[in-house]
Amino acid sequence: MQLHIDNSFIEELPADDVTDNHVRQVFEAAYSYVNPKVPKQPKLLHVSPEMIEAVGLNLEDANSKQFLEVFSGTSVYQNTKPYAMAYAGHQFGVWAGQLGDGRAINLFEVWQNNKRWAFQLKGAGRTPYSRQGDGLAVLRSSVREYLCSEAMYHLGVPTTRALCLIESGEDVLRDMLYNGNAEYEKGAIVCRVAPSFLRFGNFELFAARQDYDNLKKLTDYTIKYFYPHLGQPSKVVYIQFFQEVTQRTLKMIIDWQRVGFVHGVMNTDNMSILGLTIDYGPYGWLEGFEYNWTPNTTDAENKRYRYGNQPNTALWNLLQLANALYPLVEETAPFEKILNQYKIDFEVDYLNMMRSKIGLVQQLETDADLIARLEALLLKHETDMTIFFRKLCSYQKGKISEGFDLIKEAFYDDDNFPETLKMTWLKWIEDYNERLQMEPAGNVQRSETMKRVNPKYVLRNYMAQLAIDDANKGNYHMIDELFQLLKKPYDEQPENTKWFAKRPEWARHKVGCSMLSCSS
Repeated sequence: MQLHIDNSFIEELPADDVTDNHVRQVFEAAYSYVNPKVPKQPKLLHVSPEMIEAVGLNLEDANSKQFLEVFSGTSVYQNTKPYAMAYAGHQFGVWAGQLGDGRAINLFEVWQNNKRWAFQLKGAGRTPYSRQGDGLAVLRSSVREYLCSEAMYHLGVPTTRALCLIESGEDVLRDMLYNGNAEYEKGAIVCRVAPSFLRFGNFELFAARQDYDNLKKLTDYTIKYFYPHLGQPSKVVYIQFFQEVTQRTLKMIIDWQRVGFVHGVMNTDNMSILGLTIDYGPYGWLEGFEYNWTPNTTDAENKRYRYGNQPNTALWNLLQLANALYPLVEETAPFEKILNQYKIDFEVDYLNMMRSKIGLVQQLETDADLIARLEALLLKHETDMTIFFRKLCSYQKGKISEGFDLIKEAFYDDDNFPETLKMTWLKWIEDYNERLQMEPAGNVQRSETMKRVNPKYVLRNYMAQLAIDDANKGNYHMIDELFQLLKKPYDEQPENTKWFAKRPEWARHKVGCSMLSCSS
């Protein structure tokens, strides 16, 4: 197994002077060297063939003893030094101080086909940033992260990726519901991969400590390797850097809203400086269309990270990043201008995204009202978001009553559907039908275009839970079944239509199928 190692992060940024692995505050350093905990009995459960190839390996390598040892943390790859990143962050809107990689250990970086990949093991043991934790992860959360990161990529959502899923052979104690009933679960390790795992919190840590020399080093490093088109660092370039981070973050959020994804824990330490979806914890996809839904039990009361608030939360997080970068620029006006533009751009981009979901290419002023009325209707009676928009793809001009029969398959309780609401829906379909007359595309072309933005298959929580339940019994077939399904989320896949279905009633309140905790 040969990898093209190119460790820019540890070669260009300051290391922690203390080398023994104990929990502590780490100052004037971007990371601490630490080796993974050697797992008791590692077992490879699944690999991503695409990522194997992308990083310069092959399936023969994936089946080797060395692959299992390196990506389980059993051994350290030659000429590399694993490390944990130092960062801080705001959690649920409150400054939390130093956080860091508490259960993630970075192995190395690879340069392959003119692209940089950083490899990170999640669940590989304690680090100086583990606080009260053990640094391990359970199979439950690892299956969810492994499947979701790859699913999001194929949905076209900017994301970190996953290389492989490994069972550790450890028993890991977790209080899944935070109710005092801790139980042992199977341990696991996910090797996740991204160009970089830098977060807003990396910059916040140095800024909060007024360590401006290292703040500049980190920002210059990030621009050099991940925003090189901006040129040599300067005040002007720092502002341009923030502007591009803002644009990338906005694109990510628009994609989340498009597919109905809810991150669940949008703390600033979970925000990628590259605009990638990062840290798959208590995430979920909307079942019924609902602005106020959050998948995170910790967020159940205040709903800070609910679906409808994700755009505002991203803006708040960007403000914290602006505060962190301010010492490099010492002017507030440029940051304020960019943040204000985010609000304007979101309104425009969101409207255009929603236009695409209902098949509108022409941009008319009346579209905003048509879409607002649609969203209001979706909120009136529990309606499956994924199924509704996918069914709408098949609507044919002029067939208004048939249109209602088409979309009613998305209603959760269609037996008790109010007649007055049906009439309101028919009126909306009538107005929608009239609006479609202004579109040049025919039914077939419009349908195909809509299907490219409205997925048929997403990783619903109950689906992931079924795979987890089987995996806990030693059956890993469903992990692969879902992995293959989610590689083509926009395709019809008639052989897999059992997964194009509303959440089963048994899953409505089942642990892991509705809301989840941050416990992993």
